[in-house]
Amino acid sequence: MINNILIADSGSTKTHWALIANDGNVQHISTAGINPLYQEASEISSMLSTSDIEWGSIEHIYFYGAGCIGGKANETITTAIQSIAPQAIITIQSDLMAACHALLGNRAGIACILGTGANSCCFDGEKIVANTPPLGFILGDEGSGAYIGKRLLSDALKGILPTDISQKLMQWIGIGYAEIINKVYKQPYPNRFLASLTHFAADNIDRDEIHNIVLEAFVTFIDRNLMRYDADMLAQPINFVGSVAFNFEYILAEAIEMCGLQIGNVEQNPIDGLINRQLQLMQK
Repeated sequence: MINNILIADSGSTKTHWALIANDGNVQHISTAGINPLYQEASEISSMLSTSDIEWGSIEHIYFYGAGCIGGKANETITTAIQSIAPQAIITIQSDLMAACHALLGNRAGIACILGTGANSCCFDGEKIVANTPPLGFILGDEGSGAYIGKRLLSDALKGILPTDISQKLMQWIGIGYAEIINKVYKQPYPNRFLASLTHFAADNIDRDEIHNIVLEAFVTFIDRNLMRYDADMLAQPINFVGSVAFNFEYILAEAIEMCGLQIGNVEQNPIDGLINRQLQLMQK
């Protein structure tokens, strides 16, 4: 019987899927990240077709994703999924709306994403009413994993970091200067590569130099993104979702306090909140 609901919370690095049956049973599945700004529909559908998801059993798919900004980007996701689940009704919303639904429910407030990329918005309980453009890891994404990785790698290669940290980082990466430049400027998904360096940052966060890189990244995120919002919204606790926010929560709290704000909920990913929201809707 076609009666299952599939929810996707997709970032550039990983996609969390939750398959919800009519009886409320939930099955969790993980695939590689999906971002229609960097991938074509054929690439996405090829990857998804080899996953453990039984596409023929799904009635409705709610896809929340990075890069789902409307227009061609959303069409790319729709085309990819329709090719393997033609019977399913597909609803596509941004990863930012996923953060709002998971962190705020139907309450007004500020919801932020700090993962591979970064984003933020003001939510009125139903819709996003203000959003500072994140601009991606080249022009923006302050505070994200890619931003922190870019700063860490740049400081190492320019000799700004102490020699022992730089050497340790190069050994951890396992490739030389030429290969690093190739990965960043020639290979696909440089944002994923840069964001992966946050694992090194987490392992060495006791070093002041690395702690300060992460702290400065968060302060820059607050200054260049959150401070664009209305003072009444900023008076409320600021809520975060994403692996970077979760893994560096105490430094994020330090940055929030430095900027005169209050920290609210910090979740690793929004999937649990999205599941709970869907189960509540199913009970009505």
